[in-house]
Amino acid sequence: MRISPLVKSFQPYKVLEGDYRIWLDKNENPFDLPPEIKEEIFEELRKTPFNRYPHITSMPLREAIAEFYGVSPENVAVGNGGDELLSYLMRIFDGEYVVTTPPTFGMYYFYAKLDGIPIVEVPLDENFIMNGDKIAEKAEKASLVFITSPNNPTGNTQPREEIIKVLDTGVPVVLDEAYAEFSGESYVDLIDEYDNLIILRTFSKAFSLAGARVGYFLASEEIVDALYRIKSPFSLNALTMVTAKVMLRHYDVVMEKVNYIIKERERIYREFKDYAYPSEANFILMKLNAYEFLLEKGIVVRKLGGRLEGYIRVTVGRREENDELIAALKEFVEGIK
Repeated sequence: MRISPLVKSFQPYKVLEGDYRIWLDKNENPFDLPPEIKEEIFEELRKTPFNRYPHITSMPLREAIAEFYGVSPENVAVGNGGDELLSYLMRIFDGEYVVTTPPTFGMYYFYAKLDGIPIVEVPLDENFIMNGDKIAEKAEKASLVFITSPNNPTGNTQPREEIIKVLDTGVPVVLDEAYAEFSGESYVDLIDEYDNLIILRTFSKAFSLAGARVGYFLASEEIVDALYRIKSPFSLNALTMVTAKVMLRHYDVVMEKVNYIIKERERIYREFKDYAYPSEANFILMKLNAYEFLLEKGIVVRKLGGRLEGYIRVTVGRREENDELIAALKEFVEGIK
């Protein structure tokens, strides 16, 4: 048996072993669904036949998302997490390479490598802001341009005028808005104006559904149609669709938790503003090489590398978790002064 050299070039997933009390490393929402909403989901599931395949193109959830945004279901695609949609988007468009703006979300690189697609990088500036003119120069032969706003792992949104410079090239642009609810800023209004714009969103963060694995994008009918020509049938299960549909009916609860997280985010930032970067997401980038120190305290954060070697990305948790984080980081800072 011969395993492909490409497959061997990927690193196996590492599971952090240990008895850690506080997990602030995956940008998850710290709040599970309220019991009453879970009961509502269970009631819907009792009426759902498990012996039948779900809708072949997940239309029930697409219709619910379309109603939520006031668009047509033909402008909505859904997937088993946003990652699945990224993997298909890599294959839809012609071009010689994809463009990224590092430091940014690592899964763009994962799927490009998996499909053998070269990457051209246009790095963010020292304030982690994109340069629309430089990206536009590289876009001519690109199949896709990836822009993340708010950006992961830096937490900042990108200027509207810089994004429009790239959209004006006509090259397909994936605008990843996984954390948009925490910024209050979105570019969904540009969908009608730019048929090359793909707004990628998720239920994993603000909606507390990381365990359900459901993502979606809003785009032109042509792009959505192209996706469903190559997307695996029945790829989004009926249980996930029911769960996401119920949560769309409870956006007030979603935003209540989002506002809580924003207040906690700002509290953490104020404590460490000499080391932290302003964030419009549910995490904070810090120029503190504190990963191992926090691990010893039972607190898991994200250790970064490359251009951000020596930095950590800290997910905003519940108040009591954040209290412990703040206390531990204060101890760390005192030790390096």
